[in-house]
Amino acid sequence: MVSRRGRGELESDVMAALWAAEGPMTAAGVQAVLGDGLAYNTVQTILIRLLEKGVVRRAPAGRGHAYWPVQDAATTAAGRMRAALDGRPDRRAVLQQFAAGLDPVDASVLRELLEDRSQ
Repeated sequence: MVSRRGRGELESDVMAALWAAEGPMTAAGVQAVLGDGLAYNTVQTILIRLLEKGVVRRAPAGRGHAYWPVQDAATTAAGRMRAALDGRPDRRAVLQQFAAGLDPVDASVLRELLEDRSQ
């Protein structure tokens, strides 16, 4: 039996498959990558939802469509991080908590990036 995914988890899995692909993918291709006994219609529905949200594009491919992400994974993640700050009354506190949770390697990388930006 296939276990239920959490809210948004299937969309995330589909996006991960598209980001990992070397080119556009059909619903059948995404279904093959994800496995887990997912129905073709389920994958197709998720791809259409992602299209409606503007995070993927599509083009005709055979009798169906091929899909690809609008942005790469890093750009998407950075956008989510910025969105987490938007509208917060104390952005400093949010950034402080974020920085405090970084492992030393990530903290070092962030420090280098910030230093490069200030030069």
